[in-house]
Amino acid sequence: MTQPHPSEFFGPEQAETYEARFAKLAALRDALLLVTRTAFHSLPDNARILCVGAGTGLEILDLARFRPGWTFHAVEPAPAMLDKCRIAVATAGMGDRCTFHEGFLDSAPEAEPFDAATALLVSHFILERSARQAFYAEIARRLRPDGRLVTAELVSDPGGEDHAGIMETWYDTLRYAGADEAGIEAYKGSFARGVSLLGPGEHTRLIEQAGFFRPVPLFQAVLMRGWLARRI
Repeated sequence: MTQPHPSEFFGPEQAETYEARFAKLAALRDALLLVTRTAFHSLPDNARILCVGAGTGLEILDLARFRPGWTFHAVEPAPAMLDKCRIAVATAGMGDRCTFHEGFLDSAPEAEPFDAATALLVSHFILERSARQAFYAEIARRLRPDGRLVTAELVSDPGGEDHAGIMETWYDTLRYAGADEAGIEAYKGSFARGVSLLGPGEHTRLIEQAGFFRPVPLFQAVLMRGWLARRI
């Protein structure tokens, strides 16, 4: 199974229009950011947070406004997305609170352990289960003991009786966001090539096997599910 590079799906055009394309679904994004804030609310005032697959920087901006003493390390392998993240952070006047790494997490420089991490809508792009477990294990390795991870992914059991209905509802969600039928068909092709779905039980077991206590369900909206996990 060939693993596409994220830049194939998140090039300059996609980065430029990413937020606008999903503007009608902002309530879902805001709900996920809200539960992330609640999961992190008791972190120390000087917490260091690792944001894996930081994209255009939405969770960094949200968390940075929530707690002005927190600092962030953004990891993003798609150059166009990271450029947007840098600009957004600088425009918000938060450039001194964020460092950036273009590439995958395993190539990021070693640093002091982080207090918490986010991986929001990232790991479903990792096609091999063993590679996905290694991804979470690398996050665990960079957290302090009991450090927190909020992760959210596209999750469904492809062999489950609810899968077809969930996927059709997901396509309707994209139609609501503005996709036409040609766009939906193109999305289905990209999805089949670049996304790997796991059922919720298998996903939580994978996170546990990567070095976390059993994750706590935190968020669900159509195909998206999120958890809070603590490093062992």
